[in-house]
Amino acid sequence: MVPDTAATDLCLVYKALICGQGLASGTLLSTCPSFEIDRAQCKRASPTPNTPMCIIFFKFDPRPASRNAYRLILAANRDEFYNRPTKAADFWASNSEILSGLDLEEGKEGGSWLGINKRGKLAALTNYLEGRPNSDAQGRGFLVSNFLTDQSQDSYSYLKRVSSEGHLYNGFNLLTAEFKAKEDTVCYYGNRGSAEPIRLNPAGIYGLSNSLLETPWRKLQHGKRLFTSVVNQTLPCDGLVHDLLNVLNNEELNTPDPAQESQGEGYSSPMLRALSSVCVRSPHYGTRTNTIILIDASGNVTFTERTMLNCDVSQWSTSSFQFKIQD
Repeated sequence: MVPDTAATDLCLVYKALICGQGLASGTLLSTCPSFEIDRAQCKRASPTPNTPMCIIFFKFDPRPASRNAYRLILAANRDEFYNRPTKAADFWASNSEILSGLDLEEGKEGGSWLGINKRGKLAALTNYLEGRPNSDAQGRGFLVSNFLTDQSQDSYSYLKRVSSEGHLYNGFNLLTAEFKAKEDTVCYYGNRGSAEPIRLNPAGIYGLSNSLLETPWRKLQHGKRLFTSVVNQTLPCDGLVHDLLNVLNNEELNTPDPAQESQGEGYSSPMLRALSSVCVRSPHYGTRTNTIILIDASGNVTFTERTMLNCDVSQWSTSSFQFKIQD
């Protein structure tokens, strides 16, 4: 069951979207004059507290023609409740080879949504939009953390093992990758799609939202067009990061979208509308982290994270990390 405090948070978000009201902490749903709903309904209609929505765009080009080009350009948003305890991206205290943000939610501590290590292993996670998630399912963030710490399995083998346990989790999409001197590999598995992982073709531009890889939701197509227009330019590193952050902070709504609405059956129309933008904004829930990862032809990594401070959409902090992949 979702704790009462979590249910209250969900109802605050839902009320704000339905009534168009800014809410003070502790405001009760019952005070909304235009809508009445009990907590059970509210939990069904809103994102669960353990369901980050997220969106990822990436260009995978393992052997770029130019030394100034990139083997990987990745831009990702993490959407979550603003007050969910989180540690900003940094190298882990317990393992200085791994760089990621970390979930600090009780029972989920140590999970992540996106990370990379100095040996060139990368993992990224999004959820699959579904109306009735299982509150007793295993935490998906450990799928990222476990891959980054694993030293025995390659990207495909790891996803093959995960696929055998996919039924234990709510819907998710997982990217795993390895960047090595002789070969780069990116693999994908979604537990609401094919039973087998797939290896992605090189020299491709991909988008992943809250359906299966490359599902043409309007928000994904819009964001992918913006992303493509940026990565097809020849830009210095700082300029590339700047322009990709602009893509990730695009708040244009992409409605109506029958494909998203069909998959999101059980969610309210106002909620689906709020979730239809690349950058999600609502009073208590939305995009709280932007991440850019660049890997150049020589294996130099630039990891940039822009993260919200104090649950305040007007306060942000940006950190950048650079290292070279150890072959």
